[in-house]
Amino acid sequence: MNKKLLVRLLTIASLSVISVTTTPVTARTAAAVSISLPKPAPKEAGPLLERLKQIRDMDKSELSGLEKRQLRKEVRGIKKEMRVNNQGVYLSVGAIIIIILLLILIL
Repeated sequence: MNKKLLVRLLTIASLSVISVTTTPVTARTAAAVSISLPKPAPKEAGPLLERLKQIRDMDKSELSGLEKRQLRKEVRGIKKEMRVNNQGVYLSVGAIIIIILLLILIL
């Protein structure tokens, strides 16, 4: 098969898939979509968030290098603990784009 023909066929196929997925949403399907509100933070996260705010609002210009390093370690530890407590699944924008592209290629 000629490369130009193959490129044209792939372009037409991808455009047809994109045009099918961009059809307007009807009132029936719009009503079926549910909006999920973010869950409130667990009770253990309250003091951790408060400590992060305190560290953020500190005047760090007067601290020594050792004190700044200890604060950075504390912030990393708090963030790690909050990630463990949250136990959510996070996807980056790049991962979402790759998943969408794979789905388009497979379907």
